[in-house]
Amino acid sequence: MHRITIQYGKPTDAEVFDSHYFDVHVALAADLPGLKRFSWSKPRPLGENVDVYFVAELWFDSAEDVKTALKSPEMAATGADLANFSVDSITMFSGEVNEA
Repeated sequence: MHRITIQYGKPTDAEVFDSHYFDVHVALAADLPGLKRFSWSKPRPLGENVDVYFVAELWFDSAEDVKTALKSPEMAATGADLANFSVDSITMFSGEVNEA
């Protein structure tokens, strides 16, 4: 499995963030080609200086599926929607998921 992880920093208005995320953004991301699973959470920081409000995880079968999704019109629309979030940061990364 491969995963794209998106970390959203603290929003200016959490209620507005949540409303837009669940009413608009989820539907955009759900249409990504090859998407197998879409999960999210509001983490509780275990250390100091962690300013992550929300984490989304997009799961795919392979690195090739991730590449296809990243180049898709659906990802372009999802990415364009990020401008509608008033957060102090957005960090995206991807990688192969391994288990011990």
